[in-house]
Amino acid sequence: MASASAQSPKSVHDFTVKDARGNDVNLGSYKGKALLIVNVASQCGLTNSNYTELSQLYEKYKSKGLEILAFPCNQFGGQEPGSNDQIVEFACTRFKAEYPIFDKVDVNGQNAAPVYKFLKSSKGGLFGDSIKWNFAKFLVDKEGNVVDRYAPTTSPLSIEKDIKKILGEA
Repeated sequence: MASASAQSPKSVHDFTVKDARGNDVNLGSYKGKALLIVNVASQCGLTNSNYTELSQLYEKYKSKGLEILAFPCNQFGGQEPGSNDQIVEFACTRFKAEYPIFDKVDVNGQNAAPVYKFLKSSKGGLFGDSIKWNFAKFLVDKEGNVVDRYAPTTSPLSIEKDIKKILGEA
C-alpha cells in the first residue's frame, strides 16, 4: 500500500481525491461539515431531478455547513461519457451546481476509487456493497462517519430531515 499511513482509514476525512481539474483535495478540509457524497451522471433518467434537488439543498444549507461532493461515474449505461470539463460545464450551466465536482471515478470493481470502497464498506446497500446505479447518495456527519446510504431513486429533498439532524437544525 502506497498510502502515507499504514492504518486503514477511519473516516472520509482520511482520503485525498482529485477534483475535476486534477488537483488533489484532502477531504479532511471538510471536517466540521455535513457531506452528501453522490455519484453523478449527465445522461441518466435521474439526472434532472437529482441535479435540481441537489442544487436546492446546497443553496439552502451550504451556509449552515452542508457540502455536496459530486463524483461523476460512467459505469452505469455509459451515461457519463464526457470529459471532466464537459461534465462541469453541464452541471454548472444547466443546473447551476455550485458544489464541488470531482474527477470521474469508478465506484464499483477493482478500480473503484478508495473513498468509494470506504463508503460502501461503511454502509452496505440493499444489494450488498455494490452501487447499483447513478445518484447513489452517502450522508456523512461532521466527523467524517458515514451515517446513511440512499438509493439512486431516493430524492435528495426527501433526505433533508436527515441533513438537518446532522447540522443540528432538527
